[in-house]
Amino acid sequence: MTAPVTTGSRILHALETVRDPELDEPITSLGFVASAAVSADGDAEIRLRLPTYFCAPNFAFLMVADAYDAVSALPGVRRTEVVLEDHFASDAINGGVAARAGFAQSFDGEAVGELHQLRADFLRKAVMAGTDQVCRPLLAAGTEPPALRAMTLGEVPASRALQRLRERRAELGLPDGDDAPLLIDPATGAPVADDAVPLHLRKARTTRVSIEANSGICRGMLRHRYDSAGQGEENR
Repeated sequence: MTAPVTTGSRILHALETVRDPELDEPITSLGFVASAAVSADGDAEIRLRLPTYFCAPNFAFLMVADAYDAVSALPGVRRTEVVLEDHFASDAINGGVAARAGFAQSFDGEAVGELHQLRADFLRKAVMAGTDQVCRPLLAAGTEPPALRAMTLGEVPASRALQRLRERRAELGLPDGDDAPLLIDPATGAPVADDAVPLHLRKARTTRVSIEANSGICRGMLRHRYDSAGQGEENR
């Protein structure tokens, strides 16, 4: 048996692409990665942990499955095992992901379908939160709401927030090019009407504040539960 070797940046970089669907943050920066290692033969083992024993199993399943896909896609990795620890549904989740069974089959008799709609719902929330992150600096600089309604993504100054907004819109199949309107309905992709701009901006702000509050709560609960940083968290 080949002794495992801690991977450092390569696998952690892959895991940075895996997000908590509700919080829209990487599982690395949230501290959900307890360990990540790969043997010289290319056998990878990832151990994940969550803030509570009863975290929603559908959220947990998405993160474990996405981690499996992200690490398995790395060159030189021949086998991937992702283990969710200390969770009431860990056996069903770990076994289902390992068997590539999908959520419904993994929770046979309990789940009514796969998680595509859930993922899309949270992506739409991420688009709304991202809209606020992009618009707040513009409003603070004196841009009026009607002017925001007329702006395209290509007219917004480059920033990490803008890049993330483009990425989330692209994942939903929404307009994300330079000529795409800044303000759109994330459910339809249609531009926001003039008289709907104030309400749209308030919803965007409320969504962003809610996600950030939940993120802070989850971080606090995780640190209280484990009293340690996960791999990747200390370097964020």
